[in-house]
Amino acid sequence: MTATSTGPIALSDAVTAAQLSDSLDAIGVRDHVLDAAIRPLVPGHRIAGPARTIAFGPVTETPEIAYAEPNPYDEFIAFMDGVRRGDVIVVATGGDGRTAYWGELFSAAAIGRGAVGVICDSYTRDRSKVEALGFPVFSTGTRPVDFRARMRITGVQVPVTVGGVPVGPGDLVLAEDDGIVSVPGDRIGQVTELANARAGTESAVLAELMGGATIGEVWRRYGVL
Repeated sequence: MTATSTGPIALSDAVTAAQLSDSLDAIGVRDHVLDAAIRPLVPGHRIAGPARTIAFGPVTETPEIAYAEPNPYDEFIAFMDGVRRGDVIVVATGGDGRTAYWGELFSAAAIGRGAVGVICDSYTRDRSKVEALGFPVFSTGTRPVDFRARMRITGVQVPVTVGGVPVGPGDLVLAEDDGIVSVPGDRIGQVTELANARAGTESAVLAELMGGATIGEVWRRYGVL
């Protein structure tokens, strides 16, 4: 199952996370693969598009004071109302494992706004309901606890670190079963071109290997494995 941005990022649907990572390596941009603990809730989902980032940090008030806040979700609502078609929503929590940051209703809102998926470096919730919606969610797992009165938004559309990797607004993000890769905004054109070409080359290599060519032969001919 694939969800891909229809925006200006011309990344081929054939490009895999491995090919995108290899293309980053080829230009000397390393360590842009997120922590492997962030996985798809439903295997087989693939999403690609520009990152729309949101960051969370711990509340400083007592739980009683924080919970009494009359509009606890206003900032998140405003963030979601600004989602554009093709966006990949990136939720950075510093890996905080106390609460969940995403669920059924935000997934429904994201679908309505045209987002292609969400990546969260902590927990999400409403697994069965999110699965029923078919919205791609990548997270470290599920937990039913709400972030209200525990965590609050500290930044919207700002550079964040998620899964040990810096991700800025508009960076290209590709997530699939194999892992999640982030491409810095100023390298998207270069890396996309390399990755698209590599996907085509690897298709030719695969066909030749299946036809009986040796690995040595295809390596000397194409320089990829």
